[in-house]
Amino acid sequence: MKLSDILCDIEFTADNYIPDVEISNICYDSRKAKAGDAFICIKGYQSDGHKYAKSAYDSGVRVFVVEKVLDLPKDATVIYVNNSRIALAKASAAFFSYPAEKLCTVAITGTKGKTSVSFMLKSIFEKAGIKTGVIGTTGIYYDDVAIKTENSTPESYEIHRHFAAMAEKGCNAVVIEATSQGFMLNRTAGITFDYGVYTNLSPDHIGGNEHKDFDEYKTCKKMLFSQCKLGIANIDSAYFEEMTADAKCTVKTYGVENKADICGSNLVFSCRGKQLCTTFDYAYEGKTFTVDLNIPGKFSVHNALAAISVAKELNISEKNIADALSETFVKGRMETVPISGGKTVIIDYAHNELSVQSLFDTMRLYSPEKLTVVFGCGGNRSKLRRYSMGEIIGKNADLSVITSDNPRFERVDDIIEDILVGTKRTDGKYIVIKDRKEAIEYAVKNAIPGEVVLIIGKGHQLYEEIEGVKHPFDEREIVKNIAI
Repeated sequence: MKLSDILCDIEFTADNYIPDVEISNICYDSRKAKAGDAFICIKGYQSDGHKYAKSAYDSGVRVFVVEKVLDLPKDATVIYVNNSRIALAKASAAFFSYPAEKLCTVAITGTKGKTSVSFMLKSIFEKAGIKTGVIGTTGIYYDDVAIKTENSTPESYEIHRHFAAMAEKGCNAVVIEATSQGFMLNRTAGITFDYGVYTNLSPDHIGGNEHKDFDEYKTCKKMLFSQCKLGIANIDSAYFEEMTADAKCTVKTYGVENKADICGSNLVFSCRGKQLCTTFDYAYEGKTFTVDLNIPGKFSVHNALAAISVAKELNISEKNIADALSETFVKGRMETVPISGGKTVIIDYAHNELSVQSLFDTMRLYSPEKLTVVFGCGGNRSKLRRYSMGEIIGKNADLSVITSDNPRFERVDDIIEDILVGTKRTDGKYIVIKDRKEAIEYAVKNAIPGEVVLIIGKGHQLYEEIEGVKHPFDEREIVKNIAI
């Protein structure tokens, strides 16, 4: 593709601009740069791509997109832009021939529920014959492709590359998790989604390498409703009014407590064997329909209503919706692990205040004999999250088993000390077992009949990240191998 075609949506100035030069690929990682690429220098948390432009030049690159003047040889074509991340997004869209326009695109934002809603929608769409791809926390999935991702919302180049591959594989739709970080870093810049779904909001991802404060976090989340044709929002969310006030699109609603375009009611929580289940009705255009979920909790009803709201915009039948939702399973989201002895073990990704409180609210609906929570907090992440996790679990659990959870480049002892600041604000019982495998074994072996053991934080993850190395770690296998 010609350089001029890649830059067609971008305002720029240039040194040594050659519009007809052929570009074989777009690159933003100097380690992968090669002759024929256009190297776009973007700033990251750990490093700045501008520092590696000369390395890319030495690898054969002669076209650079930058935000500032660099010391490059005179034969380099240098394109100057105000924001290289936006340039990367727009150039990637052009390079892959605007693949978002070939798909029905659904973006989901919110503090929790993004992954569950994504897979509920994928299940509904495919039940209706709409081949669908998913991009999110657990990975990228379409056709026979399954790729793990570092970020729930990947870099813009990766988004457009996979959108293009999905379209080529015959997908008609894609559901993508649109995170606050993704908006802040312009990873979805230039895309107008067909549908934008807002689930809920609470303080999270604040401090460290994330957002400076809650206001910035909210501002980034609100960007969704300036990037979609139709918004769909949870009217029961405490921040509903604020999140939708400046929307640039029509916003439809779903909810349980408040009047909405799609209303849930008659929630019933039950157990089928050791599987915690939920049944509810929803009203749409004067008619009422029933849905059974093999997922527990009121928050699961909200997630299902979000998915139903999108499905009804596409005129998908109530039968397809009900059949799909009854079969939906999301790994690491309220996932029950079979075990003997009358005990229930659940693995969940909950790792912030809102998701943990939702877990406790859900568990109370099923009246367990006792509730034990095994948890830690991630390294190189917000200390505030550690305090709040320690406090909320200390207040609600019968026993907190505090352990490791991806310490990254921090000492486990230091992370646990932060958690204990919150725990000690409560009268809750706790025990510290630094080794996560031993912590899980302790909790399960000491559980009584009728007790629920929640193992939270990792969810779908199959590793423990320590000093930059991801060590294999499957909580399901650990639980299954415990001799009761």
